[in-house]
Amino acid sequence: MTQTQQDARTRTFSWTDPAVHAGLVGRRSGLDLLRAMASGELPAPPIMHLIDLAGMRAEEGSVTLYLDPQEFHYNPLGTMHGGVISTLLDTAAACSVHSTLPAGVGYTSLDLNVKFLRPITLASGRLTCTGSVLQSGRRTALAEARLTDSQGRLAAQAMSSCMLFPLQEL
Repeated sequence: MTQTQQDARTRTFSWTDPAVHAGLVGRRSGLDLLRAMASGELPAPPIMHLIDLAGMRAEEGSVTLYLDPQEFHYNPLGTMHGGVISTLLDTAAACSVHSTLPAGVGYTSLDLNVKFLRPITLASGRLTCTGSVLQSGRRTALAEARLTDSQGRLAAQAMSSCMLFPLQEL
């Protein structure tokens, strides 16, 4: 891409080895891992640094993420890119499933159905994205996530199903 008559902006961030988290999944429950990340006891995974997540809260069956919209989240239309919105929704839904899993059980998203309901810009203020487990079985779980702006208006929502598996299957 070329720069035409604009002031260039830059952004730098760092992260820790993601293998640290992967190595702990078999030894700690999902809720324990998520709470350790939320408190800063464990470093956040790289994706959370990439999107500049402002915070996280984890309870059994529900995870809430906080994000302040930034220019680097924007698409060419001047609103938050749908991929960033989808990342928030997928993370909140899937981590909600993770919060219910015992040590030694892993998960992965099978699908994500997103509905974009309103544009998100800097003026939207802090975003809150809350995921909740709706149903969980032996091999799959269903979760939803809702993304609201600082005024509590629903901006996007998603449904996600996750596959559950013993970590020995990896």
